[in-house]
Amino acid sequence: MSIYLLKGRFQDLLRPGVRRLERMGTTANQVTLAAALLSLVVAAIVFAWAPDRPLLYLLLPGWMLVRMALNAVDGMLAREFGQQSPLGAYLNELCDVVSDAALYLALLSVPGIHASLLWAMALLALLTEYAGVLGLLVGASRRYDGPMGKSDRALVIGLAGILLAGGWIGAATVDAGAAIVCLLCAVTVWRRVGKGLQEAGTCSTD
Repeated sequence: MSIYLLKGRFQDLLRPGVRRLERMGTTANQVTLAAALLSLVVAAIVFAWAPDRPLLYLLLPGWMLVRMALNAVDGMLAREFGQQSPLGAYLNELCDVVSDAALYLALLSVPGIHASLLWAMALLALLTEYAGVLGLLVGASRRYDGPMGKSDRALVIGLAGILLAGGWIGAATVDAGAAIVCLLCAVTVWRRVGKGLQEAGTCSTD
């Protein structure tokens, strides 16, 4: 189970705005690059100033929601308005993993945090996306299986930002949350590989 399954309904809400953006000449690649750049800016602000101004941790949930919308928008522009391209495919995957890592590592600013857990989470998050993309190389689809896909991780980081801004949690809770995310990311890698192999095997026997 993953909140990725709600993506269809989310896209329906965004579709009128996407049509307006297309009429304005906005391209999918422009949206992808803008989302990545702004993710780095948000991560830098949180890392540099949130320890002294905890309310800045609210940038994480706010930006995660906006970024989720932008990720849906660039995909819809590409698929529904004929903007798909090899460059766009590269940008979509690379910008996502770089943005994810930056936003997760922004939590290194939490006093007393165990940095190794956040670095491990960033690495395992990258592996989940790599495992998903590898499905295409074995004749399967791009895999989005849970339980800890990109949208799920965004929910966790957003919740952490809210709780940190309110002073309700500290480093110990963030450490525990990162450890759980690491475990669930490992399960996700396992499932994506397994499901990809299963799908590839089914396709090869058709």
